[in-house]
Amino acid sequence: MTTRRAAMIGTASTLALPWLARAQQYKSEYKLSTVGNRPIPHAAGAFRWAELVTERTQGRINVRVYPGSQLVGGDQTRELVAMRQGVIDFVNFSTINIAPQVREMNLFTLPWLLGDHRGFDAIVNGEIGETLFRALRTREIEPMAWGENGFRELSNSRRPIRTPADMRGLRIRFAAGVIFNEIFTALGANPLQMSFADLQPALSTGAVDGQENPINLFLAFRMDTLAQRHMTVWNYCADAGIMAVSKQVWDSFTPADREIVRESAREAARVQIEGSRAGIGIDGNRTSLEELARRNVEVVTLTPAEKQAFAAATRPVYDRWAQQVGTDLVRRAEAIVQRATA
Repeated sequence: MTTRRAAMIGTASTLALPWLARAQQYKSEYKLSTVGNRPIPHAAGAFRWAELVTERTQGRINVRVYPGSQLVGGDQTRELVAMRQGVIDFVNFSTINIAPQVREMNLFTLPWLLGDHRGFDAIVNGEIGETLFRALRTREIEPMAWGENGFRELSNSRRPIRTPADMRGLRIRFAAGVIFNEIFTALGANPLQMSFADLQPALSTGAVDGQENPINLFLAFRMDTLAQRHMTVWNYCADAGIMAVSKQVWDSFTPADREIVRESAREAARVQIEGSRAGIGIDGNRTSLEELARRNVEVVTLTPAEKQAFAAATRPVYDRWAQQVGTDLVRRAEAIVQRATA
């Protein structure tokens, strides 16, 4: 009788506390991969997400950040594959790095589509953003929240850039994706693909003349000390961020813990977006632009007409990649951006 009563009590306890039984199956550590490192806002958002999840689950979900894409040997383009293989549990994606595997993500790199942050927000916070999240779910990835690394601006060591002709012959580094090679080739430059880990040495030795990255990253990594004396603010494409979890890992969490993970991601993403936009002229805050001036970086901000000259030069690339992304998706995005930026 005693044995039977003990068994009944044990069964009742398990039924009453299903989350406890499942929590006992949780890993001792969950690996979160992100490109770059603090203090850039993109990476800082990943650290904030890890802190919130670990704290709010009281350590049930213990998340550790692996910056610099170190889980994939510094090659950020391998993060999606590594997540599907179980090497990565949580990730702070850059859409640029997963676009070669998820063709729809090339929407953000169609040259001069988004215009500015109003266009970006309209895309990620509406029907297009959800369509892109569905594309990730078909690849066993559960997206949590949209973040942002920022619009990608151009810097170089040789001269100011105002027209497509100014690009001729410049060796420009890009992170990943055939579309970038085609964009810079169309502008007369010599594009070179390399990881972020290899970028700073390449700039310091003069192996490349320039690069394209958000202003916040340029400042954080002091690219002005790497001969980058000229900056062109042209908003040619945006680097969207996505905080996501492996579907296998996601399915192992209790509903309550899933809610914590998702809400923590949304909160961290908001912090990330605020950081990426700080000081670049939005809402009158120009502190980042002023810092560039203090570092003797010459900043050229293109007018709408000047941007149009670049857009015209790269239009064949745009049209070709619109078909890759999906013509219907691109046309819907164009209409949404037009309304948002009118």
